[in-house]
Amino acid sequence: MTSDDSKRRYQEIAELLARRIAEEGYKPGDKFPTERQISMEMGISRSLVREAFIVLEIEGYLDVRKGSGSYVADGEKISLNVQKSDFGPFELLQARQLLESSIAGFAATTITKNDIIRLRETLELERKAIENGTEDYLADRQFHLLIAEATQNSVLVAQVEDLWTKRENSSMWARLHDRIFDLSYRTRWLDDHAIILEALRHRDSDRARHAMWQHLENVRLTLLELSDVGDPEFDGYLYTPAVASP
Repeated sequence: MTSDDSKRRYQEIAELLARRIAEEGYKPGDKFPTERQISMEMGISRSLVREAFIVLEIEGYLDVRKGSGSYVADGEKISLNVQKSDFGPFELLQARQLLESSIAGFAATTITKNDIIRLRETLELERKAIENGTEDYLADRQFHLLIAEATQNSVLVAQVEDLWTKRENSSMWARLHDRIFDLSYRTRWLDDHAIILEALRHRDSDRARHAMWQHLENVRLTLLELSDVGDPEFDGYLYTPAVASP
């Protein structure tokens, strides 16, 4: 397989695994190796394998069954057509973690009273959205952008906006995020935002940096937890719900 520099690493892995399904005699219903097995076999991270599995499930190569694992899907396969501009959700989170934690630390040294007021108002919008069971995405995005704006550095604001735009345009991220139904996770992330705001209010740069890093780590761990097919407690939120057999 030739490597295309513009191709994401998870796309290359997905194509290799799709070829494996086609060339190694797998039949519909055959159990596919676990992500742990593939991770060890190929010497790559589990998050990278998981992104590849999501692509294969979306494109009809794998059937993910709750509490059981991944199986070769029945029916016609379609060519892998995830856009080259579609960044993997875990690599996006990693980039945000590196950038936004530093931004939060810097913002603690430049933040104004008006910035704090706007962040508090946004946090309240998030809280009401969760209480009402409605989507809190816009308030979430606004909270992170307001922290970038508090640095008074337009380059940093543009970088954060760009990462959020990449997230919005990622079909894989949408598939992950839209299937998180448990409000406890959203409440946990709201609590994270409150901790970040408190650190900013006290102009504690180290604490703000750590709080943002931990917040995005909590998001990453939640997505990993909810998409862990190999875990017996896997709840299948991040994949297409299985259709009941007649």
